[in-house]
Amino acid sequence: MSVLVSINCTTYNHEEHIGDALEGFLMQKTDFDYEILIGEDCSTDNTLKVIRSYQDKHPDRIKLIISETNKGGRRNSLNLLNISEGTYIAKCEGDDFWTDPYKLQKQVDVMRKNPNCTLCAHGATITNAQKVPTGDVVNPYNQSTFVQMQHIITHGAVMFPTCSLLYKKEALENLPNFYYNAHVGDYPLIMILASRGDVYYLNELMSVYKTGVAGSWTQRTLSGEDQTYKSIKNLEKDMWILNEFNSFTKGVYQSFINDAKNNRKRVIMSSIKDYLERIKHL
Repeated sequence: MSVLVSINCTTYNHEEHIGDALEGFLMQKTDFDYEILIGEDCSTDNTLKVIRSYQDKHPDRIKLIISETNKGGRRNSLNLLNISEGTYIAKCEGDDFWTDPYKLQKQVDVMRKNPNCTLCAHGATITNAQKVPTGDVVNPYNQSTFVQMQHIITHGAVMFPTCSLLYKKEALENLPNFYYNAHVGDYPLIMILASRGDVYYLNELMSVYKTGVAGSWTQRTLSGEDQTYKSIKNLEKDMWILNEFNSFTKGVYQSFINDAKNNRKRVIMSSIKDYLERIKHL
């Protein structure tokens, strides 16, 4: 049986988390074949040792790809994409994990039923790094539905955690140059996929998204004493992505993009105002 889904998992210094991710992959019950590709990016802890212990038990299922030098998340992810054999790619970073054994089957069923779909996402529970629920979930809709492009452009990757994404590999052929230079991967990825087909949201919580994991993008870019500055810079970079996407799509979504940029400008101005108020009292 040929591989229908390639699970792409990038990992770096996830010794305490990667086991949960692998357990979630291996428990999947499907009527199709899938492969597990783990991109290990020169971790300095025991991440590689944990992965090898699982690979020894499942040598036909788990494929370990070890970087010779640290590539970073984007290049690591693209490397996995290029060597994947599946028609569909399911993404999950090594510090998150899946909770539903039928997650892949449910998403593939959606894609089979809707041939024009390029992406299927679902909800997720949010926990801290120790897997303690924060009480929050990611579920942008209260029912399963096709997603409007306006919502994707306006809200970005916060709508869908990485650990919920399953998409057609062919829909990411000939990626535009701006994708490689963007400060984040999921936001442009989701917009590109949406511009090439339909996006469907499954209203089920089938994975866990962890916050506060050491070394994660959120921990690196949205925390610390200079978090206001970091947040503003990220919003400015978002607007660069929006401008590039507008050029890529030849202005088809111009009005949505303008609204998204104006929203970010308002947040920037509000952040600056709050910061100035705080330093008045120092």
